[in-house]
Amino acid sequence: MPAAEVRAVAAVDDALRADLLACWTDVSNAGGAVGFVPPVQPDEIAPVLDRLLEGVHSGRDVLALLTVDGATAGFATLVGSLSPLRRHWATVLRVQVHPAHQGTGLGRVLMAGVHDIARERGWEFLVLSARGGTGVDTFYRRLGYQEYGRLPGAIRLAPGDDRDDILLACRL
Repeated sequence: MPAAEVRAVAAVDDALRADLLACWTDVSNAGGAVGFVPPVQPDEIAPVLDRLLEGVHSGRDVLALLTVDGATAGFATLVGSLSPLRRHWATVLRVQVHPAHQGTGLGRVLMAGVHDIARERGWEFLVLSARGGTGVDTFYRRLGYQEYGRLPGAIRLAPGDDRDDILLACRL
């Protein structure tokens, strides 16, 4: 069994950025619901990744990096709130496991790591959204997330292909 680990990362160097970009591109092109519609090129994802990493480098957000035998296998980002009234929770963004590792239970490993990191930072609950029509909301429900809202047709993949944005929360 490969050694899987999830760790919090506060600084991303060029090599790790390249790994994250490659992972996100591969996940997107495999049909993963992580902000893009295939086919997508790395240069389309790079500006979004860089904005995400700005929050990580600022110290407000944290990258939860999933590795298998030391190699990048996936990631998620925990985004803290700027509001002093909301500092007890975070938003989870861009949860993804590389297609080469799909179906091996690493999604659960990644999310367990996300929860551990959130607790270490003092966050009491997490929120995230899931693209309707993918079934991924069922995955999150099994991890203790509950639906608290739904925006019908909020995600447009193509003309005539609108999906619900399913809003989920988990008390840690």
